[in-house]
Amino acid sequence: MIRATLLSLALALTSLPAMAQEATTPDATATKAPPEQIVAGLSRDNIGITTSFDGSQILIYGAVKREAPEPTDEKLAVIVTLEGPLGPVTIRKKSREFGIWVNTASVGVAAAPSYYAVATSGPIEEILDPRVDTQQRISIPLAMRAFSGPIEVEDSKPFTEALLRIRERQGLYEMETGGVHIVDNTLFRADFELPANLTEGDYKTRIFLLRDGKLVDQYQSAIEVRKIGLERWLYTLAHQKAALYGLLSLALAVFAGWAAAAIFRFVR
Repeated sequence: MIRATLLSLALALTSLPAMAQEATTPDATATKAPPEQIVAGLSRDNIGITTSFDGSQILIYGAVKREAPEPTDEKLAVIVTLEGPLGPVTIRKKSREFGIWVNTASVGVAAAPSYYAVATSGPIEEILDPRVDTQQRISIPLAMRAFSGPIEVEDSKPFTEALLRIRERQGLYEMETGGVHIVDNTLFRADFELPANLTEGDYKTRIFLLRDGKLVDQYQSAIEVRKIGLERWLYTLAHQKAALYGLLSLALAVFAGWAAAAIFRFVR
């Protein structure tokens, strides 16, 4: 079933220029094209967040284009990542001082993804060279950028691990080993279940084609996540016309109180 779906998706790539395109290098004349290239596409390139939004699904699919026979002595692997907008994060540690819980230490991360999911065709420690991981920032711990400001603690690792645990519990950081399905070492697909608590912004999709852990080719695309309808109107009002938003909120609260009092009087 998956094979039939992937075959049809691969054929559809040629008729979807807006959603699928071959990965290219910035200077094709100066850089030799890799022997294997990624041709990929997305099931959708935009997501609308409404008041009833409870998550979404994204299918990322593709094929490996070859200009020569496939190598038989090197194992093929595919990793797909989906990264949300970056933002600064401060991680604080609370300690009990004189019977009161207070912040005693903090670590600032300059840019951490609001959402980050990794799907792989096998255990990441077996299919990804650590040097490639360091260069491309593929694994979840490396997705977080450099620390911001002075570091107030000797060991910052417990702080970043705490952030990872929190966001994993929230469904914002996910690792799906075996989440990429490869058929005949040519076609592949990965399905992502996006949570309801997505941050608005541009989400970056990356696909890495690997041989024995080494990077052969990569592909990048984007998914636009935006609030729409009433959700967009309320968001715009709150951020661009805060005074009017406050007055409307106050008026609504007064009306709700008056209506509740009127109902109670009618019931009695």
